[in-house]
Amino acid sequence: MDSARFPDLLEAVGALAHRAGDAILATVTDLGEVEEKEDGSPVTRADRAANEVLVEGLQALDPSLPIISEEGDLDEPVRKAGSVFWLVDPLDGTKEFIAGRAEYTVNVALVEDCVPVLGVIQVPVSKRLYLGARGHGARRLDGESNVPLVREDVVRPSRAVVSRSHLTQSTEDFLEHLGIHETTPCGSSLKICAVAEGVADVYPRFGPTCLWDTAAGTAIATAAGCAVVDLQGRPLRYDPSGGLTHAGFLVAAPGGCLEACLPALTAF
Repeated sequence: MDSARFPDLLEAVGALAHRAGDAILATVTDLGEVEEKEDGSPVTRADRAANEVLVEGLQALDPSLPIISEEGDLDEPVRKAGSVFWLVDPLDGTKEFIAGRAEYTVNVALVEDCVPVLGVIQVPVSKRLYLGARGHGARRLDGESNVPLVREDVVRPSRAVVSRSHLTQSTEDFLEHLGIHETTPCGSSLKICAVAEGVADVYPRFGPTCLWDTAAGTAIATAAGCAVVDLQGRPLRYDPSGGLTHAGFLVAAPGGCLEACLPALTAF
């Protein structure tokens, strides 16, 4: 896809993400029945309401592009994904949403040749919007502020953000190996955003994660200058034909941060 289209797409998808976030907030006082999917994860009417907004809006933007959404019919979109497709998590952090915490997001990514090249993450409660695209950088929109996200180099990481719901012994061992004792627990794709905006130096995840959980964050983090790699230190790829999960990954600030992490990363 012509990257000259990315600024217009970012604006359009950002508006869609805000609408999806409003659809989620409209259900807060009446969550309805919380169902359990085959993988044990919860799904609510908020997930479905946001999905409806996003799928309808993305189809209107470009009917030719398949949409792989956590809450959609996966078989046909995965089969037809091709080299360019949308990857969507209508409500990332459903557990946080159900618990009444504000750490949940709307995630939309455009993937080209297995690489997320454009990403939008919206935080419904605060209306904060993170955007990033290849060749166009990353930024955070918060009310009237428009803040470019350009990560400073980090020689050795000292601050980490970790999963509130999936903190594992491997993660703790990894952080101990690096001597990192300043950690911040967080939910949803906000963990990736924390590295992209400089709140943390690394975000390690040792455990399976669905592609739609991280694609938008990967686009934003890499546009901000960060590295997003698998557990072997290779750039994280998004190929639905090879499965819809990653075994784990690491988000690291630029500079020597990734190199400092690699020995510990491959040890666990």
